[in-house]
Amino acid sequence: MAASLRWWWWSAVVLSVVVVGVSPVVANTEGDALYSLRQSLKDNNNVLQSWDPTLVNPCTWFHVTCNPDNSVIRLDLGNAQLSGPLVPQLGQLKNMQYLELYSNNISGPIPPELGNLTNLVSLDLYLNNFTGGIPDTLGQLSKLRFLRLNNNSLSGQIPKTLTNINTLQVLDLSNNNLSGGVPSSGSFSLFTPISFANNPNLCGPGTTKPCPGAPPFSPPPPYNPPSPASSKAEEDPEVHLGQLKRFSLRELQVATDNFNNRNVLGRGGFGKVYKGRLSDERTPNEPPLEWETRARIALGSARGLSYLHDHCDPKIIHRDVKAANILLDEDFEAVVGDFGLAKLMDYKDTHVTTAVRGTIGHIAPEYLSTGKSSEKTDVFGYGIMLLELITGQRAFDLARLANDDDVMLLDWVKALLKEKKLEQLVDPDLQGRYADQEVESLIQVALLCTQGSPMERPKMSEVVRMLEGDGLAERWEQWQKVEVMRQEAELAPRHNDWIVDSTYNIRAVELSGPR
Repeated sequence: MAASLRWWWWSAVVLSVVVVGVSPVVANTEGDALYSLRQSLKDNNNVLQSWDPTLVNPCTWFHVTCNPDNSVIRLDLGNAQLSGPLVPQLGQLKNMQYLELYSNNISGPIPPELGNLTNLVSLDLYLNNFTGGIPDTLGQLSKLRFLRLNNNSLSGQIPKTLTNINTLQVLDLSNNNLSGGVPSSGSFSLFTPISFANNPNLCGPGTTKPCPGAPPFSPPPPYNPPSPASSKAEEDPEVHLGQLKRFSLRELQVATDNFNNRNVLGRGGFGKVYKGRLSDERTPNEPPLEWETRARIALGSARGLSYLHDHCDPKIIHRDVKAANILLDEDFEAVVGDFGLAKLMDYKDTHVTTAVRGTIGHIAPEYLSTGKSSEKTDVFGYGIMLLELITGQRAFDLARLANDDDVMLLDWVKALLKEKKLEQLVDPDLQGRYADQEVESLIQVALLCTQGSPMERPKMSEVVRMLEGDGLAERWEQWQKVEVMRQEAELAPRHNDWIVDSTYNIRAVELSGPR
């Protein structure tokens, strides 16, 4: 009996040793894969310093995101100044959803093993030095929605297997050395020429030249010099200046209060620079911006700010993001302008401290109170600009006091949302010509961007993805849960200061609920 007990105890000990010995090996599979990547890449800024192989769980490493089951679902290493090749072990991260390695100096081929990441939603490898072909195996990524491989040195043909990805929404293969015909079947029929631009050896749909055997393009019409009858038009400067207008001296005198010295902003090489206010040129019969145009402006300006934050070295903080600083071309494409308050920031820095500058109503609360600005101060200003686009109102308007409303646009929006009066938020000039769901989505993005804590605001790259339809629902649901937990705090007495008031978060609002 004693011998049997000893045998049972010894078996249990052996079994325990075996189980304990196997478990870390299983848990370390993803950690080993990521550590292999760290060993392969050159990391001059020690971005991967926290990737310690002695830690069983890679979920504690910086730039790694896991799900509740401790499986890696996101790798965020964009603009980290990494160089070197990728490793095939990345194909072991079977639960990976977002692989973001954009804007580095990563070289070598794209590993075919990435085709094993069947849960992948977004693959961002743009602005690197990848060479070789696009792996056929990427066609196995049945959940992929965003594929950005632009600005590399990829060669060869575009795999036809990519046309099998029915979920693909955004494709960018521009600025490579790809050749052959562009597939036209499947999801590829939805993509415009910009997805394939600057690949001189590509042919077929979406390019500037036909493939061999296809009908040749028609030659452009011959150039006809202008006739003498058109000389009168040449005298009109607006004919040649497109969207630009030449102002008369009288108009400039009115705009600058007769060139008053109080309006002098500085002195340049050609004279003084004045601040001026021009009259609103919108005529009573001119239609307002359509909702589709406003949505396009929102996305274009978000991409511009994302470029300043993530793709410039050093990164650029605008510090005065507002509707007036978003310029539009003749096709209403948005361009971020007016960098008079911009600051450069090193990649390693989290913020810069300066004297507070900006426009009231657009200034982030932490910048106002501490003078510390970061990318998140731009995110706050962008959120206010979104509300301006949606409502057609100014961020700060004393005229709202006449209706006992808040002078700060953000506070006014939050008050209406609490009362579930979403329809009163939208610019009445649109006359109901908009999609409710799109308005709700844009308001959700705006509120996420204008949270009081800069840590809780999304990055501009995340804002771009949310505007493209990626991840907004999850982020909004998470935000609502946090707001429910803050309801008791919101019952405390509120300050009367207009600017501080706008930093308080409203309680969770179900935008799609009853109005």
